[in-house]
Amino acid sequence: MATGTPARHGTANGVGADVPRPDGALKVTGAFAYSSDLRWDGMVWGATLRSPHPSARIVRLDAARARALPGVLAVLTHRDVPGQPLYGMKVADQPVLAMDRVRYQGEPVALVAADHPETARRALKLIEVEYEELPALTHPEAALRGGGPLVHEGREGGNVVRHVRIRHGDLARARAEAEVVVCGDYEVGMQDQAFLGPESGLAVPAGDGGVEVYVSSQWIHDDQRQMAASLGLPLEKVRLTLSGVGGAFGGREDVSVQIHASMLALHTGRPVKMSYGREESFFGHVHRHPARMRFEHGATSDGRLVYVKARLLFDGGAYTSTSQVVIANGSYFAAGAYEVPHVEIDGYCVYTNNPPCGAMRGFGAVQSCYGVESNLDKLARKLGIEPVELRLRNAMTTGTVLPTGQAVEGPAPAAELLRLLRDRPLPPTADRGASSFALPGGLNNTTHGENVRRGVGYAVGVKAIGFSGGVDDRSVARVRLSLSGCEPVAEIHTAAAECGQGIVTVQAQIARTELGVERVVVLPADTAVGDAGSSSASRITWMSGGAVQGACRAVRARLRERGDGPLEKLLEAGPVEAEYEYAHRRTHPIDPERGQGDAHIAFAFAAHRAVVEVDTELGLVKVVELATAQDVGRAMNPLAVEGQIEGGSAQGLGLALMEELHVTDGRVRNPSFTDYLIPTIADMPSVPITLLELPHPDSPYGLNGVGEPPTLSSTPAIANAVRDATGLDLARVPVRPDDITERR
Repeated sequence: MATGTPARHGTANGVGADVPRPDGALKVTGAFAYSSDLRWDGMVWGATLRSPHPSARIVRLDAARARALPGVLAVLTHRDVPGQPLYGMKVADQPVLAMDRVRYQGEPVALVAADHPETARRALKLIEVEYEELPALTHPEAALRGGGPLVHEGREGGNVVRHVRIRHGDLARARAEAEVVVCGDYEVGMQDQAFLGPESGLAVPAGDGGVEVYVSSQWIHDDQRQMAASLGLPLEKVRLTLSGVGGAFGGREDVSVQIHASMLALHTGRPVKMSYGREESFFGHVHRHPARMRFEHGATSDGRLVYVKARLLFDGGAYTSTSQVVIANGSYFAAGAYEVPHVEIDGYCVYTNNPPCGAMRGFGAVQSCYGVESNLDKLARKLGIEPVELRLRNAMTTGTVLPTGQAVEGPAPAAELLRLLRDRPLPPTADRGASSFALPGGLNNTTHGENVRRGVGYAVGVKAIGFSGGVDDRSVARVRLSLSGCEPVAEIHTAAAECGQGIVTVQAQIARTELGVERVVVLPADTAVGDAGSSSASRITWMSGGAVQGACRAVRARLRERGDGPLEKLLEAGPVEAEYEYAHRRTHPIDPERGQGDAHIAFAFAAHRAVVEVDTELGLVKVVELATAQDVGRAMNPLAVEGQIEGGSAQGLGLALMEELHVTDGRVRNPSFTDYLIPTIADMPSVPITLLELPHPDSPYGLNGVGEPPTLSSTPAIANAVRDATGLDLARVPVRPDDITERR
């Protein structure tokens, strides 16, 4: 697992080049085929009936009127599930279709297949379901305390999904040594991935009794595993091909249409397409966990951190999804990117009757980074030290021992990133007379600048790259080199999910670098090749890139066995093919009592400096600049890396100021893009980016994961800037206008 260096015969479009994405022009012109564009001869349409209640018992279900509707081919309930009735990524606890009860608003209850999508929707309205509403458990503190209703009756552990305990050092002694102590309570709202392409897929019954599924996903092999169990089929009879993915950000890790469309296809013997509308999409995937957090920092009078005590409470909603991993990740990094000798962290995730929550970009670490960075600014104010200076005095370095007892190997440039941002000139004050767009409220002409104040905020984030805690993570790639006419061409086959992050482009760059050929074909990702793992945790370029690199080098070794000479001459004897499985170094689970263990393979660091202008009378915020610096290891494709950083920063801005799925008594109040607000081009500021390339010693080419770190520090940097402008605590994100105006 050495870093490796590019082959001497690599091409100009290899590793490190700004290579345009092959799907780029197609997407901006509307010619790209997403999964929602799929068609098949004889295709029928599937639709899902969902519960209107967050907690209820199903007393009666009568589908006779729906089945009698002309054009309806099938109406299926839980009794029609051919295999295991429960599925799930980590824990199989979610019913394919609700059985005797529902646990959240939007839970699937029945399926319809019809010859037209409108007929399918009409049939859903004809299904008669009698519910007996039950008390809904919707507050995470009540779920943690117990004594109320259980979301999952009879489950050992009650409503607690997982409790992560981390104990490092001696907190009692540290509290005696600390000269200054600050405490703060912080909240993060429920953020949605808000990808532009809703869930969709096409299931086609196969002649061998199996099913071919074309779907947008982040991990088709894990989909295959869950689907085969619920369909009662062997793995080889459930075959998936990745279709065009319209964004993911963690929201496509869990199964959505896959099992339902397959059930309908196998039942009717017809190809079945399922495609959610926007409102159904809000109910059809998991969201970012809302969080309630308490942080206590103790420091010396000159600003040296002595201890951190943190309590995290995440609302996991009705089913497990990846909550166990999310709360672990949030707890691992609850002390932030700092050297802290004494740490006590308790992370809890609980079941409620709110919508299920799971993976979203930066999973868990986003919430804890917001908490720790907010409390550090509070500590800086009490100490009378500049916030960026306090961070520099305590920034972790290579060799720093984490709260989990693991020493940081490889680069740890938290301080360097902060200095790069600190030393940047601040943006000039806009000419407010020239354009109202320069003011908070933009073109709405809501203010003329009378009450506008500027604020500056900093934050730095750290998280692990890849799967942690002893997961045996692997990725497979197959590479074939042959002649097409007189020209060598390389074919790459992996199951890596292209979600818009650019893995298709990077795989081709690696092949050009390693094999010295310009023509590269990346085959569609499917389950005919070995598992690539999930396009999540900022791992896919590292893992699938390592697999492609290994397969290419195996091809080169086989070519050398044919002798020396031009590549074209060596290939006249026939194609050369190799398959390679890449694995990173072993990690270990943390122990349950003190949370100690060598749990991570690598770490990524990012920092942001936000400059905002706030109309303190109207509560309006304009982010003027969101400068960022990030260690990327090696920029495999600098253009794509910058795109990832800009996108992650935009999602962080959304969480800071506008994005929240409002849930009241278990019911979602704003399942539409009319009421769920995401940043537009009018909301995004200038995002100056500084790439720091410090090669990681264990990864292919020295690369590091880049997709998630921007979401860590962007939100708290903006929140800290708004606090700087207003002097308010603002202990919750997203910050709303009335949070500013009602507290003044």
